[in-house]
Amino acid sequence: MPTRREFLASAALPAVVSAMADAAAGETVRAVVAADGSGEFQTIQRAVDHVLDHPPANVGRVILEIRPGVYHERLKVPQDSPRVTLHGRDAASTIITFGMGAANAGGTFFSPAIEVDGAAFEASNITFENSFGVGTQAVALSIHSDRAVFRNCRFSGWQDTLYAASGRQYYRDCFIEGHVDFIFGNAAAVFDHCEIHSRGSGYIAAHRRTRADEPTGFVFRDCRLTGAAAAAEAPGVFLGRPWRSCARAVFLDCWMGAHIRPDGWDNWNHTPANEKTAWFAELGSTGPGANPAARVAWAHTLTPAAAAAFAPEVFLKGSDGWSPG
Repeated sequence: MPTRREFLASAALPAVVSAMADAAAGETVRAVVAADGSGEFQTIQRAVDHVLDHPPANVGRVILEIRPGVYHERLKVPQDSPRVTLHGRDAASTIITFGMGAANAGGTFFSPAIEVDGAAFEASNITFENSFGVGTQAVALSIHSDRAVFRNCRFSGWQDTLYAASGRQYYRDCFIEGHVDFIFGNAAAVFDHCEIHSRGSGYIAAHRRTRADEPTGFVFRDCRLTGAAAAAEAPGVFLGRPWRSCARAVFLDCWMGAHIRPDGWDNWNHTPANEKTAWFAELGSTGPGANPAARVAWAHTLTPAAAAAFAPEVFLKGSDGWSPG
């Protein structure tokens, strides 16, 4: 029986092997993935594995063109991978999907349909979906990646859809849906001009910061908060709750539908101590769900000057001056 390395090598087209072998330092390597067999690889995982088994010297970035199709696979981009970009034609027709729930996986953190641990991951025009459905946590995407960028992507699930676990992350023009804690983690993440869709009553954001000096938090800028009919049913949808005591979430200039509860924020399982340490704020909210006067007394109202600290180029710059552009 061939080894894994031999099998992957024989499965790849010679053009891809040559391109990877000849890549100079910092050179971009490209390959095509097509579910119908018209590309160099038929699954995304196979393309990622091939790069790891046949690594070019000091490759700058691997760009995988993902042709339209439904990719029924559980995908992992490991920590030791080169910088990877998944580029689809459009999210509606380019879908990575897998059904796995925490109850049968052994826990929430074992349930992701897609897991990304490599740095500087990028994706555009892709849907990331956990199709498990209701009944338990089921993560669509788990992302431990510093300087990660998502554009025009869709994230679909029910409970715990997007695990923005760590690092600096930027989401632009994306669609994210779920109903309980469906954006959670301890990343420093900016959601810019995204649609945040609640499929039922519950909680949008569950941030995990444990110390007030951690430079992490979730920032929603110019987003639309929409909801299915079930989301407006009592008790409605909270903007967020503190997964850990010093959680931070900020909503800036967002349109909020009627499914958003007037009080806005929850202290997690009736824990008054969290009200002294969690840092939740908003500025410039509009729409039927915008009700600053009714928000919980322990929430913050930002001034425009204070809100400037949450611009992507400021909030995400870190020690290396990164800007998602």
